Amino acid sequence: MDPNPYDVPPPAPSADELEFYPSGEERNLAIIAHLSGCIGIVAGGFLGFIGPLVIYLLKKDSSPYVETQAKEALNFQITVFLIGLVCIALASISCGTLFPLVFVPMGLQLFFGITAALAVRDGSNYRYPLNLRLLQ
Repeated sequence: MDPNPYDVPPPAPSADELEFYPSGEERNLAIIAHLSGCIGIVAGGFLGFIGPLVIYLLKKDSSPYVETQAKEALNFQITVFLIGLVCIALASISCGTLFPLVFVPMGLQLFFGITAALAVRDGSNYRYPLNLRLLQ
């Protein structure tokens, strides 16, 4: 198909938008920070915080975008860990009746981790809706 010669091209981004738009490397590191929690599920759900923590420590001084996203991912990993502890305690107290609750943190991690990765792929700032923001 030939492009329509009457179509108006989109306006060029302003200087302010270009200054704060994350580079490809920054977006990739943010994606890794958010998806590393999903990898933590394979390790039993207790090691999901390592990826965001490493990325945060490496990039906190050089990239404000990666720092923000890694902190958000790290806070979410801590939140999911605490939810997991509560679910395990409830399952234990109920003598296994509430055992399916143990899978709730895994579902939250998969859903919100993938959602966050898709959001930061486009360069937007993602904030988890259910998050204890312990690191400011």
